This record gives sequence, structure tokens and C-alpha cells, in this order.
Amino acid sequence: MSAAILPAGIDAEFAPLQLESIIGFSGSVPQGHIKHPNGIHTIYSLGSTVVINDARKPNQQEFLQGHTNAVSCLAIDKPGHLVASGQVTHMGFQADILIWDFAARTLLHRFSLHKVKVQALAFSPQSLYLASLGGEDDNSIIVWDLEKGAAICGSPASKDSSGATLCLAYLNHDDHQFVTGGDGTLRVWELNVAQRKVRPTDVVTGQIKRVVKCVVVDDKDEYMYCGTTTGDLLECKVANKLFKLSGPPKEKERFGMGIVSLALAPKHSSVIVGCGDGTIAALKLPRLNIVKSAKVSGTVTSITFDDDDHFYAGTAYSNIYHASVADFAPVMRSTCHYAPINDIAFPEHSSDVFATASDTDIRIWSAQTSAELLRIAVPNLECKCMTFKKDGSSLITGWNDGKIRAFGPQSGRLQYEIGDAHKGQVTALAVTESWNDAGEFRVISGGADGQVRVWRITATHRTLEEAMKEHKGTITAIKIRKTDLECVSSSSDGSCIVWDLMRYVRNQVLFAPSFFKAVCYYPDESQLLTSGTDRKVGYWEAYDGSLIRELEASQSDAINGLDITADGRHFVIGGSDKLVKIYLYEEGSVAFVGVGHSTDITKVKISPDQKHIVTVSADGAIFTWAFDPNAKTGAAVKRSVGTRAF
Repeated sequence: MSAAILPAGIDAEFAPLQLESIIGFSGSVPQGHIKHPNGIHTIYSLGSTVVINDARKPNQQEFLQGHTNAVSCLAIDKPGHLVASGQVTHMGFQADILIWDFAARTLLHRFSLHKVKVQALAFSPQSLYLASLGGEDDNSIIVWDLEKGAAICGSPASKDSSGATLCLAYLNHDDHQFVTGGDGTLRVWELNVAQRKVRPTDVVTGQIKRVVKCVVVDDKDEYMYCGTTTGDLLECKVANKLFKLSGPPKEKERFGMGIVSLALAPKHSSVIVGCGDGTIAALKLPRLNIVKSAKVSGTVTSITFDDDDHFYAGTAYSNIYHASVADFAPVMRSTCHYAPINDIAFPEHSSDVFATASDTDIRIWSAQTSAELLRIAVPNLECKCMTFKKDGSSLITGWNDGKIRAFGPQSGRLQYEIGDAHKGQVTALAVTESWNDAGEFRVISGGADGQVRVWRITATHRTLEEAMKEHKGTITAIKIRKTDLECVSSSSDGSCIVWDLMRYVRNQVLFAPSFFKAVCYYPDESQLLTSGTDRKVGYWEAYDGSLIRELEASQSDAINGLDITADGRHFVIGGSDKLVKIYLYEEGSVAFVGVGHSTDITKVKISPDQKHIVTVSADGAIFTWAFDPNAKTGAAVKRSVGTRAF
């Protein structure tokens, strides 16, 4: 990580947390999954990180980190020496384009001229220039000289009478010509480096008015193919800028929800298109009639060729499929969450697997290989919280329909469910040890109704033992003491309550001007740690509920996730400032900082073996960080220079 990109208030003296692996893929980035010309690596983005995957080492990724916000487009030059990535930023600010040296994995240039968003990027054939297209707030084309690292010239991307320009492609043999397409606009541009001018010529399409979402130029620079939101493919001649024909020939064969991505298969003389409704199809040249098609899950946002006969398709549901042009049978190669992740859980004594709960489903992952082992989905319902039974034989989950459901963590089969566990949503869960040979145990649940309820779980029955009603807001977290005689619940009403689980009464209450998001016990259970929207981490006396001290742990945003190590020396926090921070408990000072997430961190967990930290975020990303509590911190670690790929 470069010192330059650490956010305000974070001193560059802190040791960076080492990022081990990422489970995730930003499927919404157009053409955001690219096969490297060397045939070994694939490049894609996840949040603000550019990820390089090596096909020979499936679980070893490399990361290019330098963006301050989500990556919005990617490009790679023909020889594969340079990678360009553009980002989005906040309204009124400039969005950066970063040029990376692929071999060295280092940052070469940072270009800042576009406002708010970089829509598309394209390298010239000889890698002399880079053409960049700004988003609809910017609406400009800029051509950059890659040797000098400076802009040559710029121009408005489209006329005022037409809408936003959405896509960009360079010709394959001419460094001075590229094409753009968008809402009612299709243009061929000529670059004059001597005069520092770039001049557009509109393609004559006659009566046809289309919104062009993607464009590609054939190998001979003779024709360009444009995918439209209408669901047809336009073929236009580049030399005389004239529309030639559109396909498929029959109007009823047009693709649903438009053509979003496309790639040429020269060996098979066909165009592969990816559509908004999840259709992948091959259109045969020259008539553009459909010869093969298949359906996948999610809008197909990127198509990239693995070799002459096989291609990858990336979808908006963050799935990546592999298919051959000959048989068109897509096989899913990787998958991940694409919606916010609400919770994460490890089994009590195992660091080999963990479970995550998202808007759409629950998934269980292998911590070693990052592979998905199991998926549990209940249609139209969202899992809000989860915990493993102490012996690992059951995954107990809370849902937004007010039910608690328990699943087998290997089979995914429903074991039992508790209906109407809470009014509204079940938002927090904790389990006790079983106290007899019959394996009876308790589940303590919290809901959006502010109640904390104790359930007795036997082999055949689930009974409500007590409902404790003191909180006025949603319960955000519940933690049980090792003795199972006491628990603490945190709530968005600004209080944490320590409950006696024998008498079912309040023992202590802690107040703060904050929506509490997380609470946990110090390992010897003499103190409590809390975090929330007031940006502070509070240390509390568990015996009488008095505040010991507060740390101003975040400069700007809420702290959503909190966990403490088994020895109590460190605790880790993550929140809406997108940083993972590890603090020394006694000193109250930051030891390590992890930068990589590009949206709010929703939960953090330290693995039971204390060697890894897993953080999850609102964009569906799962980051695994290496954690060595004995590593040197602070000034003992040299500042890394430039950008570092871990």
C-alpha cells in the first residue's frame, strides 16, 4: 500500500495488514473480467482493488491497490505489459486513471482529469496512447501519451443533442483511430498528435436510433459491431462510417434486456454476445443469425476469450462461467456474494470453514481454498444473523420473517425452525453449551422488536423460556459468558444490558449516545468492549457497568464490526470508513491497518486459530487478512514505497 492512499488521520507508520485472499468479483463492471494475453492470468476488479489471478495457482491472487474508490473499468494493452484501471468518485471530484506495469505489479502513472467517473478505457495497438471516456457527468474523451504520462488532447464525447457515451474501442492496426458508442451516438475519432486534436465523425445510421452499450472492432479494422439496449447487433463499416446491417434478422429473435457485452471469435467467424437477461449467444457472420445460445444466472457483463475455442463470461451476480464456442455449455468456475453480507460465523474450534449470510443466501466457504462448499437459500427471504452450535453440528440462523431456522452445515437440510421468534426480524443470535447428556442447550435471540428471548432446544422440542423486554431499539449483538449464566446484548437504542440467565433480570446497563453495533467480552470477562455509530470504542467494567475509557477509533464513520483475540492483547474493528484496524488492547493504539474494501465493512471476525481475520462488506466481498500478533508494528516497519502488491 502506498502511504499516499491512506485516508486522512491514518499515519503511514502503521504496519499494513497483509491481504491473503479475496472472495469476490465486481460483476457490475462492464468488461471487468479480462484474460491476459499470456494465457495464464486473468484480471478483474473487486471494489477498489484490481485482482490478478494465476490459473496455475488457484488460491494465490495478487492485488494492485491504489484506487480510493470502486474501480469502474479495466483495460489491458495488446502485448499485456500495461494494465489501466479507472474509478468512480464523489460528485465534484476528479476520478483517477491508474496505469500499472503488469510484470512488476507497480504503478506507473496516475491520470486525473475526468470528473466523477471513468466510463471506459482503451489502449492503442502499439501501446503509445490511452483513450479514456468520462461518465455522463463528465462526457469527455481524453487521449493520453503513455510515454510522457500526460494528456495530449480532449474533446466532448457527444453532441448536446444526444445522450451519454457509454463505450469505447480502439482500432487494431491504427494508433490514431478509435470508436465510441452511446445513447443516440456512434462515432469514429481521428487523433492528430501534431496538432493535438481529436476529431469525431458520426456514423450514418439513417432511421435507426439506438443506445449502444458495447462496441468491438474486427481484426482487419473493416467493421465494428455494436450491441444495443434494443437487443440487436449493428454492423457498421469503419472506413466510410456507414451502417451496414443489424442482426438477428428477425425482430422477434432480438435479445431480452439488450446486448451488454460482446467479443469476436475470428476462428469461428462469429460474434459472441452477452445479454441483460443472462443469454449468451453466437451470431454467425456475415448474416448475424443466431447459431447457438445458452442461459446463465445474471446479466452477462463481460466476455473474454481463454483461447481460440473457449471463453469466460462474467455476470452481474458475480458468477464467472467457462464455455466452448463449439458446444456452448457454460460451466460455473467461480461464484461469490453480490449483495451486502450481513453476518459471518466460524465454528467454535475450526478455522477451516466459515459461513456468510447475504441478502439472497447463506454460503459456507473453505478458508484454505476459498471455494464455496454449500449454498442455502430460502426464496424471497434474507438471513440477518447466524451462529454455529458449539459442537458444529448445526448452523442456526435468524431471518427477516421473524423465524429462527437451523440447517445441517454439510447437508444444508433444514433441521428445525422456530416460527414467530420475534416480531419483524431476528437480528442477533448466541448459543450456550449443552448441559446434559441429551444435548439440550439454549439459544438467545434478539430482534428488531427490542426483545431478548431465551429458547430451550431439545432433540424434539423448541420452547420459549423467557422474553426480556427492556431495550427500545433493534438488538444488534448478543454475547454469552463462558459460564452461560450471563449474557450481554447491544442495541440501537444506545444501551447495552447485561442479563442474568438464571433469574432473567437485568444485572447492569451501559448507556452511550450511540447506536451500538457490536459488543464483546474481554477474555477474562471482567470488561466489555462496545462500538457503534459514535465512532468510539468503549471499555466498560462488566461488574458495575461503569465506563473505563473511550477510544476515538474512527475519524469519520460508524464502527460496525468488532472482535477480540483469545489472549486479549489485540482487538480488530471495521466500519464505514472502509478500513480494518487492529488495536493493542492495553495501550489503546493502532498496530495494523488494512486497506482494500471499497464499501462499508459490515462484520469482522478473528479465526479460532488466531491466524486470520475475515472481513465482509456491503458489496459482497470477503477479505482474508494474515494476522501475526507478534509481528513488528509502528515505526519498526519501513514505509512501503509506491504501490505494493501483496
